[in-house]
Amino acid sequence: MECAEQTVVVTGGTRGIGRAISLRFAAAGARVTAAYLANEQAAEELEAAAASLPGTITTIKADVSTGAGAIAVIDAAAGPSGHLDVLINNAGIIRDVYLPMMAEEDWETVLRTNVSPLFHCCKWGVRKMLAKRRGAIVNVASISAYAGTPGQTNYAASKGAAISFTKALSREVGPMGIRVNAVAPGLIETEMIAGMKQEIVQSIVKSTALGRLGQAAEVAEAVLFLASDRASYISGQCLIVDGGII
Repeated sequence: MECAEQTVVVTGGTRGIGRAISLRFAAAGARVTAAYLANEQAAEELEAAAASLPGTITTIKADVSTGAGAIAVIDAAAGPSGHLDVLINNAGIIRDVYLPMMAEEDWETVLRTNVSPLFHCCKWGVRKMLAKRRGAIVNVASISAYAGTPGQTNYAASKGAAISFTKALSREVGPMGIRVNAVAPGLIETEMIAGMKQEIVQSIVKSTALGRLGQAAEVAEAVLFLASDRASYISGQCLIVDGGII
């Protein structure tokens, strides 16, 4: 119950890694607001899964790549108290294709979906943390920012931006008692990789030190640690959770 009564926002919080993060914080007693863009069934299933947990999960449909969507989520989470304890920026997509064949839309959509929420959610989230001069932000990046995965120039660029954004923002808000960190997952067993060719998946698995795919719950544990008081002297860092690829 280390997050008892804490107010937490998780963007992209109803599926995959985001779902695991939402459930982990609710299991630790937090009041979680999980934002999603379109899949209402996943949102309903998440709320049902959280029914027996010590904390709560409330889902909200919003496009956090826009200012209006981010404000709606942050305000709903903060509620009457006006305070936000933890912000997890997890919303993101992939549109993998080699650069010479990449459509302009694939480039722009990935950058907008993966980077714009950082600006909008952190801008308004930080404002909710200022009154108590306390808060934690964790941005979900990827090892693609480090490894340079072929076919992911758009995704790698967006996740590299997330890491640089994390470092810069940590300097800005550190004096205000707000910590900002990131996690960079490797290949995690979620529906996002379900469409990948098995030979590609297996080649990546062989490149890990542990010889297996990661689980979303393992990433969630890293996120919880960085958001908690156990990481009270950690800011501006990116924790790689990849089973030993990098």
